[in-house]
Amino acid sequence: MTLTPAVRSAFTPTGKLRASINLGNPILAGRDAEGRPCGVSVDLAGELARTLEAELELVVFDAAGKSVEAVAAEQADFGFFAIDPVRGQQIAFTAPYVLIEGYYLVKNESPLKTNDEVDRAEHRVVVGKGSAYDLYLTRELKNATILRSPTSPTVVQHFLQEGAEVAAGVKQQLEHDAAQIGGLRLLNEHFMVIQQAMGTPKSRGPEAAVFLAAFVEKMKASGFVTEALMRHNINGASVAPAA
Repeated sequence: MTLTPAVRSAFTPTGKLRASINLGNPILAGRDAEGRPCGVSVDLAGELARTLEAELELVVFDAAGKSVEAVAAEQADFGFFAIDPVRGQQIAFTAPYVLIEGYYLVKNESPLKTNDEVDRAEHRVVVGKGSAYDLYLTRELKNATILRSPTSPTVVQHFLQEGAEVAAGVKQQLEHDAAQIGGLRLLNEHFMVIQQAMGTPKSRGPEAAVFLAAFVEKMKASGFVTEALMRHNINGASVAPAA
């Protein structure tokens, strides 16, 4: 991982390193008691800025789709996303740094017990618009109808308002909402494992993409990602294996 003037320039065309931060996924980021963005992705952004010897600017969004759009449109220089082929058309992804489980949630009285029962014509599945779950289930569900809430944190609220049969999202967010609201339960196992990676616009060139990929591998191998997960009390996400 060699820092060259060309690499630094590729990441900082405005003079600052702009990080796209998604607050819609509690495993990645949230806000501290003072309202400032914090979390694993914020820590990684800070370390990348230090490595590039650049001033960091956080560009904060409440949903994954918006965060992706900002990087694709070069309104940010890099971000933290679930790897997906649709997003990969414009964004160069690293290997994943953490793996996150996606689960289905239903009401306690629902007859649904397993994931295999979800994809039926009579079922409506609520997902966060533009989230990895939205992209994945849009491809995978052949019979159920997909309803989209504005953001991932509003999935359960939208699910209840619509009287839908299933909600889909980050396991930890669904568990938190179920505990707060009551009368809800998760199905038996995850329906997907999200590979959470870093990404930069493909237009920044292969040298920038290679540098970012090497940075992620260094952060995993050094224990930085593990320590960040522990520091922010993140459960249910595991550090991805070396690429």
